[in-house]
Amino acid sequence: MEFFGFTIDLATLTEGTITVLSKVVLAIIIFIVGKWLASKLVKVADKVMQRSHLDDTVASFLSRLLNGVLLVFVILAALSKVGVQTTSVVAILGGAALAVGLALKDQLSNFAAGVLIVIFRPFVRGDYVQISSYTGTVTDITLINTHITTTNNHDVIIPNSDISTSAVINYTSLPNRRVDITVGVGYDANIKVAKEVLLATAKANPLAFTDPEPVVRVTNLGDNSVDLTLNVWTSNDDWWAMQCQLLEEFKIALDDNNIDIPFPQRKIHVSGLNELVSTETKQVTTDS
Repeated sequence: MEFFGFTIDLATLTEGTITVLSKVVLAIIIFIVGKWLASKLVKVADKVMQRSHLDDTVASFLSRLLNGVLLVFVILAALSKVGVQTTSVVAILGGAALAVGLALKDQLSNFAAGVLIVIFRPFVRGDYVQISSYTGTVTDITLINTHITTTNNHDVIIPNSDISTSAVINYTSLPNRRVDITVGVGYDANIKVAKEVLLATAKANPLAFTDPEPVVRVTNLGDNSVDLTLNVWTSNDDWWAMQCQLLEEFKIALDDNNIDIPFPQRKIHVSGLNELVSTETKQVTTDS
């Protein structure tokens, strides 16, 4: 058969068309079946992660990662059936991944730190923590950053890479917490009486633990006062409330016992002051 001057072998054309169509149909079948199998495998993996009580953030990430990897394999398998050189595709994907990795190295660092935070759990949502100079309640943990809400209701967003290189203080990881209050009394005060007043006030507070018992110690002989430090234990939930109560109760109790909390004082020595006063006194006497 001739077509526009070209001789066409219908048998060869038909055979080639059938071959191409069969490959395309097979590729489509591979893609559909492979995608279905991938979704089933992801669901099975989700159930396994739920039974292992894995964190929701990590479980969601691993599910998406597994689904993406499986889809890549399915697509490569389908393309290979239609004659596409999958090695070239893999090389292109690898180069693209490298370029993206270099462009997003900071985000990848945050991502890696986020995975470690979620796996090792130095803190969880609801914990009251101090991270670097920020203190507040953890409200959200993502794979890129962590949100904490401060006591004055500021939402602080901290990159996870910064958290991985900073000291983290978790105030709520343990059930109990110690209140430390330092009170300065004058040097003319009776130290034993002052200690007894502080100790009795702390023991009378309903939020204070009796085991271990509250303790008052002299911790410093300052320039203006003798510093007494109270150590008393309470629960994490009552820590702030009890500290505020004790500060007010200490002031009232010390006033009732006539024990002063001295103001900062400073003695100034002026060289030649005595001679100047003496001269002025003599001059006044002479004038008189």
